[in-house]
Amino acid sequence: MIFTPEKCRIPDQRMKPFIDADEIWEYLNTIHPTKEQVREVIAKSLDKNRLSLAETAILINATDPGLVEEIKQGARELKERVYGNRIVLFAPLYIGNKCTNNCSYCGFKASNKEAIRQTLDDKALVHEVEALEENGQKRLILVYGEHPDYSPEYIAHTVKVVYGVKKGNGEIRRININAAPLDIEGFRIVKEANIGTYQIFQETYHPEMYKHYHLGGMKRNFEYRLTSLDRAQEAGIDDVGIGALFGLYDWRYEVMGLIRHTNHLEACYHVGPHTISFPRIQEASAINFDGKYRVSDYDFTKLVAILRLAVPYTGLILTARENAAVRSEVMRFGVSQIDGGTKLEIGSYSENVNEKQDLNREQFHVNDSRSLNEIIDELLGDGYLPSFCTACYRLGRTGEHFMEFSVPGFIKRYCSPNAILTLTEYLQDYAPEATREKGFVVIEKNLQDLESSHEKVNVPEIRKRIERIRAGERDLYF
Repeated sequence: MIFTPEKCRIPDQRMKPFIDADEIWEYLNTIHPTKEQVREVIAKSLDKNRLSLAETAILINATDPGLVEEIKQGARELKERVYGNRIVLFAPLYIGNKCTNNCSYCGFKASNKEAIRQTLDDKALVHEVEALEENGQKRLILVYGEHPDYSPEYIAHTVKVVYGVKKGNGEIRRININAAPLDIEGFRIVKEANIGTYQIFQETYHPEMYKHYHLGGMKRNFEYRLTSLDRAQEAGIDDVGIGALFGLYDWRYEVMGLIRHTNHLEACYHVGPHTISFPRIQEASAINFDGKYRVSDYDFTKLVAILRLAVPYTGLILTARENAAVRSEVMRFGVSQIDGGTKLEIGSYSENVNEKQDLNREQFHVNDSRSLNEIIDELLGDGYLPSFCTACYRLGRTGEHFMEFSVPGFIKRYCSPNAILTLTEYLQDYAPEATREKGFVVIEKNLQDLESSHEKVNVPEIRKRIERIRAGERDLYF
């Protein structure tokens, strides 16, 4: 059966499976794009229109190196139009790695007897958050194994603990979640703890390959996981994140699966995913991975550019799975969020235990182990505007309301000023002198750019708030 986005507008299509592998492969196997078609699709995206499956397949099947470069250039231009030069920063915080699933590619799998199982108690959790705040972090994603101990009530409890930690000028202002799929009532419980985005990655959108990799536990149920974010939407969580683990199956298919998922959410709930993640599989303890579908750096940069063009208003997240050189490369093609100062061993932010990484204590290997300040310093040097902004979530600009602001482009009136203000906080409270000096030069350049832009931005008010922050005030935003 061929599913179309229009069918989801029928109420009973909500929370029903929507992936048809034959449909996806039909697009990929039958579309042979011309140069003109590729350029027409790029032009459509540059008008800030989301792409269809057929249009996405046109970009995927464009293999001429010159056309691939045009795709990347289009992604660069689109990112500048929608996001400017901002890069949002966050950190992952692993709460516990108990797991009942048996995923062949994951170090947390239940059959891995070498894994060191840990769960942070409240005291240890507070210490971790204090250490993160002392480095300047303001945005966290809390990560949990899929285990009965990590119930909705437990997740909500840990969220409240994290929000309650204040260290000097430090505080966590937005908490996103990466945890197991829940039922509707479970999602409601977590929502009441004032979370930001709830992430659930499908890993692979191919049903048969999904069964091949998932050998036990609740995660083996492809359809239950596929419809998990429908249940989140039904529970009132309108900021959700999707993702695929690239390397499990053909990357072309997985890109189409992500776009199909986006189409489904937009058609059924009138808002697509807030973020899309696209990690590549990395070394982990006791994994079983033959590398057949491993994604090259060339294809990886191409798929990131295609995702940026296909979903203009969706945040693209690139994690420290990738090394610094790859991260620097693909940020140009559309990535809007990265993590910094990442440590995956449970308890390692406060204990500093993973200077030499131990795969028996991690879910996977980290390839970018630079500190948060090292990353910020490089971003500043490359002309980016590092941001810790959380204003949209805190002012209710989420879901459909966020789209009301972002689709017309008005969001730039808020995002750039808020990025400047949160960067000012970081420079005042946490940055070494060299980074502080570099940061204020970048801030001044961005203020001058805002003054000369056509956007209705109150630059004098931004300057006043910068001075208020330098005088000791905190948490000022538009």
